[in-house]
Formats: sequence, structure tokens, C-alpha cells
Amino acid sequence: MKGQCLPFAQIPHSTRLFLDYLAYTSSVRGMYPRSPVFSEWVKDEAQRVVYDAARRGAVSGILERQNRGWGASAKTLANIERLRRGALAAVTGQQVGLFGGPLFSIFKALTAVKLAEQATAAGVECVPVFWLATEDHDLAEVNHVALLSERGLPERLAVGNRAFESNAVGDAPVGTVKFGADIQAVVERAAALLGDSEVATWLREAYRPGENLGSAFARLFAGLFADWGVILLDPADKEFHDLAKPLFRAAIERAPELDEALLGRGKAIEAAGYHQQVKVTSASTLLFEVKNGARTVVRRRNGGHGNGGDFAVGEEKNSREELLGRIDAAPEKFNPNVLLRPVVQDYLLPTLVYTGGAAEVAYFAQAGVVYEKLLGRVTPILPRFSATLVEAKAERILKRYQLGLPEVLLGPEKVRETIAARCLPPDLQVRFSEAYASAEQSMSALRESIGKLDSTLIEAADRARMRMWHQVNRLQGRASRAELLRNEAITRHADALSHALFPHKALQEREVAGVSFVARYGRELLARLYETINPDCHDHQVIEVQ
Repeated sequence: MKGQCLPFAQIPHSTRLFLDYLAYTSSVRGMYPRSPVFSEWVKDEAQRVVYDAARRGAVSGILERQNRGWGASAKTLANIERLRRGALAAVTGQQVGLFGGPLFSIFKALTAVKLAEQATAAGVECVPVFWLATEDHDLAEVNHVALLSERGLPERLAVGNRAFESNAVGDAPVGTVKFGADIQAVVERAAALLGDSEVATWLREAYRPGENLGSAFARLFAGLFADWGVILLDPADKEFHDLAKPLFRAAIERAPELDEALLGRGKAIEAAGYHQQVKVTSASTLLFEVKNGARTVVRRRNGGHGNGGDFAVGEEKNSREELLGRIDAAPEKFNPNVLLRPVVQDYLLPTLVYTGGAAEVAYFAQAGVVYEKLLGRVTPILPRFSATLVEAKAERILKRYQLGLPEVLLGPEKVRETIAARCLPPDLQVRFSEAYASAEQSMSALRESIGKLDSTLIEAADRARMRMWHQVNRLQGRASRAELLRNEAITRHADALSHALFPHKALQEREVAGVSFVARYGRELLARLYETINPDCHDHQVIEVQ
């Protein structure tokens, strides 16, 4: 497996906050307790993890029950036993997307395994844990996936309302929405695209009537990562909610204090030139309550002003005492929002490190103050492995036209123009090269001479040089488009590259299902990707797969 590194600064839509975090600049150090270089602090951070022994025993028991129910491997059960005996956890998590979701879900799991291995090698016993985001309520984000097809663009498969049981409620946690009989038709279409593979068998076994997106995802990942011992965790379990009750109570009892801290952190983020991932107001709380099957925001009434003791759940008004009473009586009816969720996660687990994508890094910049208030320790976050997989057909096209991924990431139109420019008659390509060189040479000499006459004219000379370069470039673009119109192969090759490596103008890892690649190349692909991961290397990887 051949690979090359591509800095995130060359990846479209990389935020300044994420780039500054990777560089660990002074402007972000107040928001993140640790640098993104795991090897620098793994031993020291392990000493800071405080975890109640009784909670460890209870959580280990729940995890054993859950994972056995999903068909866990002996390696996973052994890791749960290691956790029970005192190991820490390298944690990641993801929404429970259809058929395992995009490729980066697999990257997350492999990164957690690698971090756990590296920590253990450094003398800190550690196991990998994958948090299943079954309490999210945005079904439209997880009810679809795109699988590789022979027709170019990945084929989108989705489960509509008919594929779920008829009693499904809008805004219900996705882990409560069960599949109906119509899921089987979607599974069979996926199996046809995946071919005769072990993955197709796993999909048929996992995505069945009566299962939900969370349980099906867990069964699939239990098979995919059987050899790696990844521990899967479904937070919707009532016993986990019983354990998390103190944090749910704190979210209400300390709502004014938490709000003030979050608003202050938000101002600091914006003052540093970044933007907040989650909008926080003086009426915000960190909880949802599930009412009539729907996940409903808990708000502070009167915009958070007044005595701070009144709340609203939807249209229903409640006193603080009423809400706390409901939390005590039925904690399973409450779940955290995106800023409290990681804190609940790291209360339930002895988390040494969390690994996630750029958006999660941004969330942690805000959630850090919640960690400080409720846990007294901010869990360090590390970037997950990120990569584009280049299959043989795409690799041939890249080599034929001497292209790299950065050119593909400029978008389909630019790819077509670039290939067309490289397909122009050789003599014309030479003439354009000579025109650029001549313009550069002439204007450089003119700039030097005119500067001696009057230094104030140098800027005008620079503008003239740019206009000349622009005119030559514009003419070359017109010639390239003319070539594009007469050469259909250019369009086919350019579109094939865009579909494979930058589908819908998004990174492949965000658009294409991981199971497509595992079906094509077998579980050996996971082993080869795992060997590629270096937790201290934070570039995007461009990897040839054969």
C-alpha cells in the first residue's frame, strides 16, 4: 500500500481553528489542554484520570452484556475484562449511519485501536471503545449511505419511512426507531453492489426487521472489528442513564453557572477569530427530555433571567424541583446535547483520550468549560486518521495526466480544464510555456529598470505583469475548453476522477461507505490501513489500494 501526505491546509473547507489546533498555536492552547502529539503526554495524562471503582464494575458489566448481544469476539470480551481490571480507554464515536456510515467511521475505529495500542506499549493499559450515537434524533442524517458502483458516482441508498415500523415518531432518538419489512429490499440492493462478500452477509444478518439503526450498526461493527477487540457502547441503555444521573441533575442545578461559562468561552473563541460550533444563549441548557417519543429541548424560561429556577420542555413549564424529580424517577428519559455528551461519555468511561474529526475538535473548544465545571479534567482530543483511497482505475488516470489529489480537490470543472490543457497539441503547450516565461522575463527586467527611474512605479509594473499573466492564462483556458469539446475521453476521465476521489465536491471519506472498500479488498484492507496510521502524523493521507 503506497501513500503520500497532504497537509490539511490543502484540503477544502479546513477551518482555521482546526489548522491552528494541529499546529497548536498560542491562540488555541487555552481551549485544549494537550497538544495533538499523543506521545508527548500519554503517561502524564494517565495519572490524571480519576475513575470510581464501583462505576468501573457497573460499566464493565453493561458493556459485556451489550457486546455479547451483538456477537462480540473473544478479543472484545477480553478487552472488556481488561477494562474491568483497571485499563483506561481510547474512545471515539459516531452517528449510527446506515450500513456503517461513511468511510471515516472505520477510520475512527482504527484510530482508537492504534491509540490504545500505543498507550499500552508506553506502559498505560488501554482499550478501544466506540460510542454509538443512538440518542441523536436527526434521522435524515443517518438513514442513507452511498456505495461504490460501476456507473461512476457512488449510488445513494436510503431507507424511507416505509422501511421503519409504522409507530416511529418524528424527532425520536434514532436508536428507538425499528426497521420494518421494507429494509430487506434496501439490504438486497446493497448486497448486489457489494458482490459476493463477507460484508454482504453481515449486512443481511445485521439489518433485519426488528433491529434499529444502533443495534444493526453495532452488529456490523462487531463483525468488522472482531480481530481488533473494539468495545461498542450504546449510551441509550437504561443502566447507563442511571449511572449518569448526577450529570443530568447538575445540568439543571448548575444551569446558570454552566451557561455563564459557555457564553464566556464563546466570546473567547470569537475574540480569537474563530466561530462557535454550537450557538449558546442565556436560555440554553445541556439536556433533552424524551416526551411522547420525541427528543425535546429543555430551556431556561425568561431567557435565563430572573431566579433561574424555571424551565420549559417544549411548551410545558416546569420548576427546577419538578425537573429534578423526573430525572431521579426516570433518567432514561433524559439525554445530553452535543456539549454535554462527551462529558457524560468521560464520566461513564475512564477516558485517556478521545479521537474525532475537525468538527469534534471544534466542539471540544466549547465543551472544555463543561468538563472543567463537572469533571474537573478536560479529556484531550486527537484528530482521527484521514485518508483518500485511490483505486487502480483512478491511479491510472492520475498518472496519465500527471495529476495529484490537490488538483482533483479544486472541483470537477477545474479537473476537466487541467486535463484538457495537458491534452493540447505538444507544440501549443510549448508555446504557452514560452509565453509565460517570456512575459515573466520581460516584466522582471522592466520592473528592475523602471524601479531605478522611479520606485513608485514598481507597484504599477507588478499590476501590469499580473494582467499579462492573466491574459495568457485566460487564452490557455479557452484553448483547453476547445480541446474539451472535441475530446470526449477528457470528460470521461475527469468525471471518473471526481466521482472516485471527490464525489459531490466532498472528501471521499465523507461520501462513500466504508463497507464498499472492505467488500472489494477484504478485511486485509483494515490491517493495511491500520499499519498506515501514525497518531503523531496529522496530515491527510493519499493511499493507493490494489
